[in-house]
Amino acid sequence: MAHVHILGICGTFMAGIALIAREAGHRVTGSDANVYPPMSTLLAEQGIAVSPGEDLAQLDPAPDVVVIGNALSRGHPVVEAVLERGLRYTSGPQWLSEAILQSRWVLAVAGTHGKTTTSSILAWMLESAGFQPGFLIGGVPGNFPVSARLGGSDFFVIEADEYDTAFFDKRSKFVHYRPRTAVLNNLEFDHADIFDDLAAIERQFHHLIRTVPGHGAVVAPADDEALTRVLAQGCWSEQIPLSAPGGWQMRSLSEDWSQFELTDPAGATAQVSWTMLGAHNARNAMAAAAAARHVGITVTQSAGSLRRFEGVRRRLETRGKVGGTVVYDDFAHHPTAISETIRALRARVGDEPIIAILEPRSNTMKQGHHRDALTASLAGADAVHVLEPAQLGWSLSETLQPLGARAQVHQTVESIVQAVGHDSVSPMRRHLLVMSNGGFEGIHARLLQRLEDA
Repeated sequence: MAHVHILGICGTFMAGIALIAREAGHRVTGSDANVYPPMSTLLAEQGIAVSPGEDLAQLDPAPDVVVIGNALSRGHPVVEAVLERGLRYTSGPQWLSEAILQSRWVLAVAGTHGKTTTSSILAWMLESAGFQPGFLIGGVPGNFPVSARLGGSDFFVIEADEYDTAFFDKRSKFVHYRPRTAVLNNLEFDHADIFDDLAAIERQFHHLIRTVPGHGAVVAPADDEALTRVLAQGCWSEQIPLSAPGGWQMRSLSEDWSQFELTDPAGATAQVSWTMLGAHNARNAMAAAAAARHVGITVTQSAGSLRRFEGVRRRLETRGKVGGTVVYDDFAHHPTAISETIRALRARVGDEPIIAILEPRSNTMKQGHHRDALTASLAGADAVHVLEPAQLGWSLSETLQPLGARAQVHQTVESIVQAVGHDSVSPMRRHLLVMSNGGFEGIHARLLQRLEDA
């Protein structure tokens, strides 16, 4: 049993590494500057000790290996100590690849949007079919008590992120996973802090394709221009197209896509009725079903598991209801995801007011790369409240001006909480859709409390 010490252990991915390492029999400790739920709670429940982020005592006695998260860089006191003392260190993706994935059938889900949901669906499909997969998912899937586990078979589902690996390894995380089944959901420009343009991301996706063996498969939509360019650079594996003649198809049976039909390339069909909303989630389900078919699970079996799929935390998750007002939490932070989320909710609630509450906190958004698309992405909401990050560098008020009086820009979360409490939109039946890829200063609970006090 080795002592594995993880720097940045409270990030979703690194916490998953911790859970898997402990399940594999290792002694696991870690540290983080930001210890917060749900991962801090999950780690505590698993008996994994977490130290303060910059406490050098965490390296005494020296661990067998230090796994360094990609949020840490040169200059961090513990990183510097690891280097000065000559301790053995590695990245999370490399440790996972060498210690866990080497002999597994890896099913990797990549793409700009939908990775967490698609990975959760795919893991559940395999679980429902009796495959007992291992998995590491960048969120908390409703059908499992944990976000990561070792599993009881050769199959391993992983959310394959294109973000860089570590301060000493600037390749995308997913190049370490060497999948036999690769799902490419979609591809748009994102992560402006590490990628100069879309072409740079496309190169990383092609590096992923280069690692898929000849007897493996690449699942990808036929109508995504960026992925079409990626595949045109070369593909040495079976290609399983989505939404293409002769490939997988889906057809809506309800306006909100809570009911739809799946058809596999052989023409077999199955109807799905589930709790998820939106065409984007139906596409996620289709991609997962195509990957599951590659390991022998039929479309009928997949449809059955979808009916029992319990969703993912922070994906149109209902956080509470006060009177006629429902508060939702969603991870959307890219204009495409914002638009899809509002559209999905609109299909469910009809003419009832939707109040979109957004924290534009991603580096790509802050740098203004999505500025031109932001207004259109919010247009489907009846009212819009946006928190302006400090030192943004561009004007949110000017950008949202086409929305007129529907849009308000705020400097504090408390300002949003108070404004929504006095919103001109009728309070009798309304939907507060909170969108952020961070904690948003606990705005969900604060909104619910404000509504209770009103």
